[in-house]
Amino acid sequence: MAAPDTSSPSTLRNAFGFVFSFFILVLIGVLAFSIRLFSVIKYESVIHEFDPYFNYRVTQYLTKNGIYDFWNWFDDRTWYPLGRVIGGTVYPGLTLTAGTLWWLLNSLNIPLSVETVCVFTAPIFSAFASWATYLLTKEVKGAGAGLTAAALLAMVPSYISRSVAGSYDNEAVAIFALIFTFYLYIKTLNTGSLFYATLNSIAYFYMVCSWGGYTFIINLIPMHVLLCIVTGRYSSRLYIAYAPLVVLGTLLAALVPVVGFNAVMTSEHFASFLVFIIIHVVALVYYIKGILSPRMFKVAVTLVLSVGLVVCCAVVAVLIALVASSPTKGWSGRSLSLLDPTYASKYIPIIASVSEHQPPTWPSYFMDINVLAFLVPSGIVACFLPLSDASSFVILYIVTSVYFSGVMVRLMLVFAPAACIMSGIALSGAFDVLTRSIKFQLPGTPENLESDGGDTSSESVVLQNDGVKADKSEDSLKERPSKKNKKKEKEKEKEKEKEEKENAKTSSSRSHAVRKLLNLPLEASAIAILLLVFLVAFYVVHCVWAAAEAYSAPSIVLTSHSPEGLHVFDDFREAYAWLSHNTDVDDKVASWWDYGYQTTAMANRTVIVDNNTWNNTHIATVGTAMSSPEKAAWEIFNSLDVKYVLVVFGGLVGYPSDDINKFLWMVRIGGGVFPHIKEPDYLRDGQYRIDSQATPTMLNCLMYKLSYHRFVETDGKGFDRVRQTEIGKKYFKLTHFEEVFTTHHWMVRIYKLKPPKNRIRGKTKKSKSKSSSTTSSRSGRTRKKNPWH
Repeated sequence: MAAPDTSSPSTLRNAFGFVFSFFILVLIGVLAFSIRLFSVIKYESVIHEFDPYFNYRVTQYLTKNGIYDFWNWFDDRTWYPLGRVIGGTVYPGLTLTAGTLWWLLNSLNIPLSVETVCVFTAPIFSAFASWATYLLTKEVKGAGAGLTAAALLAMVPSYISRSVAGSYDNEAVAIFALIFTFYLYIKTLNTGSLFYATLNSIAYFYMVCSWGGYTFIINLIPMHVLLCIVTGRYSSRLYIAYAPLVVLGTLLAALVPVVGFNAVMTSEHFASFLVFIIIHVVALVYYIKGILSPRMFKVAVTLVLSVGLVVCCAVVAVLIALVASSPTKGWSGRSLSLLDPTYASKYIPIIASVSEHQPPTWPSYFMDINVLAFLVPSGIVACFLPLSDASSFVILYIVTSVYFSGVMVRLMLVFAPAACIMSGIALSGAFDVLTRSIKFQLPGTPENLESDGGDTSSESVVLQNDGVKADKSEDSLKERPSKKNKKKEKEKEKEKEKEEKENAKTSSSRSHAVRKLLNLPLEASAIAILLLVFLVAFYVVHCVWAAAEAYSAPSIVLTSHSPEGLHVFDDFREAYAWLSHNTDVDDKVASWWDYGYQTTAMANRTVIVDNNTWNNTHIATVGTAMSSPEKAAWEIFNSLDVKYVLVVFGGLVGYPSDDINKFLWMVRIGGGVFPHIKEPDYLRDGQYRIDSQATPTMLNCLMYKLSYHRFVETDGKGFDRVRQTEIGKKYFKLTHFEEVFTTHHWMVRIYKLKPPKNRIRGKTKKSKSKSSSTTSSRSGRTRKKNPWH
């Protein structure tokens, strides 16, 4: 009857702790969801940015036509006249997830629109990501650190920037898949369960379906496995955690059409296969060691290592041959730009032109992770005390993510979970030490009575010795030894009792001294706790401000504050609505690739290029047209069957992300394919100018004319509020284009191509037939020439 009485308090304590943790996790999920709703509350339920509009359009097609038509969908409204096979060129994870949510809700008679489901998918999965962070950190440092890390991730601005309501992009579900895959890997590493290893492969498959950043997983985990092998931490659990992931995960990844055989043919995946061979060699060595004698083991190890070395050399030779046959050595352009930050600017300007592919500035770290930047080093130190397989993985994760975030600002999103995990470990450990210090020094607590602990422990030792003594006396009575033996046994027992008493006293005094050394003074502990609470409060305030002000505004609807009040700029939707209602369905619209997805989704018109950027030559053709004089640009667009040209201009209202500021990238990308476009022709002494000092090439190019046509009529001076200068060429007329629509704030301008003047219609006079035929033949010859060479 005594056993249940002693175990019931601990059982109740554990049950209360579980319920309390579950309640906190529910609140963290609610926090993660609600903090991302500022965009809906302040503006409206609308899709944000550029890429999400393509994902929304694909989800609409999926829910309307079904999964089979989705896989076989050929989209003829993009990349005219090439088109695009959607099912084989898109990561389907986000689309299938939102489509499944929409189907489930409608099955439960909750009639939500596809757009509403798409808007709220990211906030929902941000809550899932917070819970996955709790599970991962709990496997590393316990439940307290897990709860702290989950709360930090729910609010971190870097993650909020890509998961606000309306940000319907791949990262919305990919970050959850990334963290959950890491959790299952650590869980398998700690338990050695094949069940969790299988779940890990399935989670990795979902990550592959969701985002191209899955290559980070398939390289980070092999690095950790190799680190464990090199440091002598190999175990069967490590083998179970890694081998099924490589085999089953690679097979599943190859099922995704956009990946296909790239899962085994590209350099991003070769590290996993090489480590796969190494871990099998190590496993074979450990197996042989257990069944052979030491002498035979040496011979077998020599044989295994030699054969393994030959196999590794053969595999490396095959990999080198495959890599050498590729001009990019088997790496994608984005991967090479991560390994060599200067690669994109030198060879692939289309990648370097994207703002999120630029390296971050130091203030952006404070903006996106705030005070976590100061807590991360403490978390790294805490992971070394003690160092385990799980903590070494988290250390490797934070080190690699810090490097990649320093190369590309977009990858701050991958760094944010690692920073939250490390900061959660640091904060949890700090609060644990400080509260224990206060508890140790408060009067009346059990820890404060440690000085009497030595006496009580010695008394308990005496009682135990008395019990041992009684048992021994009973045994001696049963055995009935001689008197001499009895005396010797009594002397030995007395000596043992003295030694045990001394050991108990010394151990209790040592433990008491160690606890005193580990504890801080009461005043210092209280002040430190107040400072940490203030630090966390500052983090919360910053995160709420970032969610409400910095990252809630949709790029398609802009706002500005002035003494007169709030101004709303809805020019983008105004322009797309005009295209939708005033142009034919089959008309082609040319613009820079940034606006392709929005034009197709909102105006339902065919575009020449869009944000997929898969065909550099096609984008270079549009860039060349924008960089050419008006007549040459008209010939290029006319050859592409373009009827309307759309440009974005911010000179009137001060919108900096307009086409004039992006124009040099058009020149660079166009010049990379068509050599007659040279960047120095558009610069004056190395400076990019649009004023009176601008070069004639710049003042006569199509982009300048379409942006500044009639601009002088706005204020009589032609003052550009973005470039803070008066334009150089104020009065000019368009000969091959005509303005058909300009939005209220002049942010979007749409022009129509004029029909050719020299086209002969109907019958002409006989006297002019010969001359007209000769002129038409000459013009035909000239027209047959490639207009952009």
